[in-house]
Amino acid sequence: MRCWAEIDLAALERNLVLIRKSLPAGVRLISVVKADAYGHGIHPTATRLMQAGADTFAVANVKEASDIREMGSGWPILVLGPLLAEEDQALLDYDLTAALSSKEELERFQSLAAKSKQAISVHVKIDTGMGRGGVWWKDALSLIEATMQAPAIKLCGILTHFAQPSDSDFTKEQRKRFLEVIEQAKLQRDPSFLIHADNSSSLRSLETNTVFNAVRIGLLQFGIASPRGSLLADLQVEPVLSFHSKLAMVKELPKGTSLSYDRQYTLRRDSKIGIISAGYGDAIPLHCGNRANGLIQGRSYPLVGRVTMDQTLIDLTDSTTEFELGEKVTLVGKQDRQEILLSTLAEDAETIPWELLCSITKRVPRIYKTKRE
Repeated sequence: MRCWAEIDLAALERNLVLIRKSLPAGVRLISVVKADAYGHGIHPTATRLMQAGADTFAVANVKEASDIREMGSGWPILVLGPLLAEEDQALLDYDLTAALSSKEELERFQSLAAKSKQAISVHVKIDTGMGRGGVWWKDALSLIEATMQAPAIKLCGILTHFAQPSDSDFTKEQRKRFLEVIEQAKLQRDPSFLIHADNSSSLRSLETNTVFNAVRIGLLQFGIASPRGSLLADLQVEPVLSFHSKLAMVKELPKGTSLSYDRQYTLRRDSKIGIISAGYGDAIPLHCGNRANGLIQGRSYPLVGRVTMDQTLIDLTDSTTEFELGEKVTLVGKQDRQEILLSTLAEDAETIPWELLCSITKRVPRIYKTKRE
């Protein structure tokens, strides 16, 4: 293998168990596994999460939902994105729950349920300021009432989505709008009725808001820590994914040589340059050249020049050892006492961890570590 990602499923399980123990009593855990479980691989990941005790799964679309349903029938699966009309039948075929955003969707679901003589489960989605999916909060009461009156539609939850959890004032305003809708609708339900707005970043006020009884957990279960100030910020979650490649070549180049496309880096001294056998066609961000680092034999070395599709350059001039070809290079993960966090690489690449995980391409093998310690 020229490059590969290692997925520690035992760490994933430990993270989920830790998160569950840290949530307030009575709060259900909705495990978000959209985009192929954020690049970790949906089948092995969801299977392990089932074993670890996830209450509910949430995905972006019916294709992702069907993949999970084929693994097991005991877990509710919430489809967060709006459905296309031709996808509606999948709600019945795979026993899925839809996030309902409009009366047009409600009419479609009603018609399908009546024809099939089967009930369709929904969570009504409220737009409190994200400006994306969901019914606008001032218009939500009408949709909720229509849903409750629809005989073939089972209303089993209500949700909203925070646009910027780091902005506490706007998040509080969104939460206030959401609570107003819940109060107006007089949603007196049993504990199985899920009321959820929070992900791990916005849990600051969950403890004092007893109306909320579910939380959507995405990156935190994969070991990407929550921001300071979040209820779960101090959890010692473990990174689940690491990314590695190999040293394909080492060459001596004179001072003044420019490197890679667009000549964005010029050597200031006679240098020893290594070629890593992975590039942006695998997972290494295009813009992390001249910013990020890689680990070889437990020591950090800078990436230099622009990252190319299949190869990345690394400056080994300060090394006191001779490297063999095929030497392991770690771009995310640990070597000896050194570690590069995914969040660090994201900062170097001026992007976010979500995009990095989702950009790991199909040509990168995933190696799953399954052993429980």
